[in-house]
Amino acid sequence: MAEEHFDVLTKFGEKTEVHRDGDYHRAVIVWIFVESTQELLLQLRSDDKDSWPGRWDISSAGHISAGDSSLMSAQRELEEELGIKLPKDAFEMLFVFLQECVINDGKFINNEFDDVYLVTILHPIPLEAFTLQVKEVSAVKYIPYEVYRNLLAKKDPAYVPYDVDGDFGKLFHIISQRCQVNTESRSLSLQKQLQRYSPVTLEANLTEELSEADQKTLGLIDDICHEQLWHSNPALRDWLKEHANASELDKLKWKYFLINKIPWSSLDENEPLLTTADSAVKLLPEATKPFAGWKGLEYRAAFPLTKPPGANFYPPDMDKMEFTSWLRCSDVSSTIDYH
Repeated sequence: MAEEHFDVLTKFGEKTEVHRDGDYHRAVIVWIFVESTQELLLQLRSDDKDSWPGRWDISSAGHISAGDSSLMSAQRELEEELGIKLPKDAFEMLFVFLQECVINDGKFINNEFDDVYLVTILHPIPLEAFTLQVKEVSAVKYIPYEVYRNLLAKKDPAYVPYDVDGDFGKLFHIISQRCQVNTESRSLSLQKQLQRYSPVTLEANLTEELSEADQKTLGLIDDICHEQLWHSNPALRDWLKEHANASELDKLKWKYFLINKIPWSSLDENEPLLTTADSAVKLLPEATKPFAGWKGLEYRAAFPLTKPPGANFYPPDMDKMEFTSWLRCSDVSSTIDYH
C-alpha cells in the first residue's frame, strides 16, 4: 500500500509538525445524493480496512494529502474509489465537523476535521458504471436518506456509526429541507422579498451615442460582472432565464436573481435565495465508464450556502495558507501590481 502524507493539526484546526497516533488532521467526505429518488449512495468498506471493515459507509471519503486543497482531495477520492470524475462545480461544501473516536482496542485513534461535500445528481448512476477500488470498496448501493438516518439512529451494526443528533446530522436536515419544499410558501416569501423594491425604468438610446464596436463591448459587461461575482454565476443565470416560464415559482426566482445578480439576497445579509436544488443541470457523458443505454451523469451545478468572500477573484477552494504561499512565489510576486 502506498504511503500517504497529510497535514497534522491541533484540536483547534492548526497545523503541527509532528505525525503520531491520535494527531488531528483533515479529511473530506463526499455524499452523492440522487434527486429523483431521494437516495444517498453508500459504499461497503473492504474487509481489509483497518477501521470498520465490512460496513456500509459514506459515498466516498479520504484524507487531504499534504499540499492539496480540500476540493482537490474530494475530486481525487471520488475518482479513485468509485471511478467518478467530476468538475469542481459539482461539489457543494456543506459544513465541517470534528470526528473523534477510538476503536480496535485503542489501536486506531481517529481525530479528524471532515469537510463534508454534497454532489447532487438527477438520476441514479447504474451500478455497472462504477469502477470500484477493490482494496477500499467492496460494493455500492442506494438507500433512501430517511431510512439511512433511522438505521444510524438505531446503531445498526451493518453501518459505520455516526451521531445523527450531532454535527453529522446536518446532512439530513439540509436534504430534508430541499426535498420537502412548500412551493406555495416559498412563492409567497419571494413575493414579499420582491415587494421591498420599487421598479424604476431607465431609458437610453445607445445606438446614437456609441459606436458599433462600443455597443458590442457593452454587451460583454454583464457577462464579466456576473462571472466576477461567483464562478458559476453565468451558468446559473442562463438556467434560471431558460426555465423562468416553467412555473410561477420559477418566474419569481428569475425576477429576484435579476435584482441581486447572484443567488444570495443583498437585503438579507446575503442569505441564500436559492439552493443547489434550484441550480443548472449539466450532463457529463464520460464521468464514469460507459454503460449501454445510459446517456451519462446529470448533476446540479453546486453553489455554497455562504456567499464566497473572495467572489471569483480567487479559486473557490483557496484558503489563507495557500494564498500566502502563492504570494511568496518569486515568479508570481514579481508580476503583481499592488496599485
